[in-house]
Amino acid sequence: MLKLKSFFYLCTMEIQRTFDLLDRYQSLFPKEDAFGIKVNKKWKTYSTQEYLEYSHFFSYGLLKMGFKKGDKIASISHNRPEWNFIDMGMSMIGVIHVPLYTSLSSSDYIEIINHSDAKMLILGDAPLYKKIKPIIELLPQVETIYTFDLVADVLCWEEIVALGKNCKEEFEPLLKEIKSSISVKDCASLIYTSGTTGTSKGVMLSHENLVQNFLAAAAIFQLTPDQRYLSILPLCHVGGRMGNYQTQYCGTSIYYAENMGTIAADMKDISPHGFDAVPRILEKIYDTIISKGKKLTGIKKKLFFWAVDLGLKYKIPEESSVLYKLQLKIADKLIFSKWRAAIGGNVNSVGCGGASLPAHIERIFWAAGIKILNMYGLTETSPVITINRKTLPELRLGSVGTVIDGVEVKIAEDGDPLDTVIGFF
Repeated sequence: MLKLKSFFYLCTMEIQRTFDLLDRYQSLFPKEDAFGIKVNKKWKTYSTQEYLEYSHFFSYGLLKMGFKKGDKIASISHNRPEWNFIDMGMSMIGVIHVPLYTSLSSSDYIEIINHSDAKMLILGDAPLYKKIKPIIELLPQVETIYTFDLVADVLCWEEIVALGKNCKEEFEPLLKEIKSSISVKDCASLIYTSGTTGTSKGVMLSHENLVQNFLAAAAIFQLTPDQRYLSILPLCHVGGRMGNYQTQYCGTSIYYAENMGTIAADMKDISPHGFDAVPRILEKIYDTIISKGKKLTGIKKKLFFWAVDLGLKYKIPEESSVLYKLQLKIADKLIFSKWRAAIGGNVNSVGCGGASLPAHIERIFWAAGIKILNMYGLTETSPVITINRKTLPELRLGSVGTVIDGVEVKIAEDGDPLDTVIGFF
């Protein structure tokens, strides 16, 4: 059986519920670029103060509309700062967030939204509304639909914010009361995953599940307030969400990739110090670099592929010969430094999970000075169970690492690890 220990052993006692991040962020790391997103080809940022205000106004607005603890709201949106505002706004009053992928089929949306009992649906933009519009009549429990972007004839989420702003004095005492009543054991989110069964199931994750996980991850990745992080994985995915929370905990600015096709350009724009990925993203970065190398000629091409061959044989320094270390130092100066520059120049480590990481991808990135920390987990475990480390004795290439703090693993008699969560909805 796998079970989550109480996270109270951690030194960071002040974080118990996900929404505890808000006040901590503003108090310890006030900044103008808590979040960033590209709008009309320019980066738009939101400050920690705006984060705090939008989230609270959204809470007040929901309370005015009659929402209460245990109600559910589903969201379908690409990554954007507003996702955080509604997520925290729901969390503070005990409303359960049901985030969904933008790529699901109509039949999946009908099944999941109806099964979740979501009373409200928040969509990102006009294309997503166009996708949902034909099935609205098949979602009888959904009372209202809002969008982040302005969409003709559709309510905008800012109307809830405006409502909340106008009734702040009325609901501020109630919000404080509700927040104090929310237990670490209360359900914070309902995340639907098909796993290997093919049938979507709603995994109920508590505040404790999520908080314990991102605190443990934060201690490993060690991001800092003066750094920037490029968020790539969908926030509706528990891995993307965990990364999102742990980055906020560290006070690191989060910039959201415009889309999968702009990742390289986004990296050059913001020069991130870290990002999240699945193996396929790293493979695409590698393939792009190799493709450029093939276009070189003469000595430049020979040096490029000499460095690649060297990188594919990479071993950690403690296991490498003096000659190999010298060769790698030369390769870094001539070739790998340019690889790092191609992804912004600051990336030190990358969290990677969701599928098996090819050995050659892991070795070449480590050789280039980009530490890929391979991870393993499940939606049911919030999600991380193990993470490879940056240094010995817990660093081992080709491994998903050791169990993170706060997690215990026991292998069942049939050879499979088991998990314990609140349950399935």
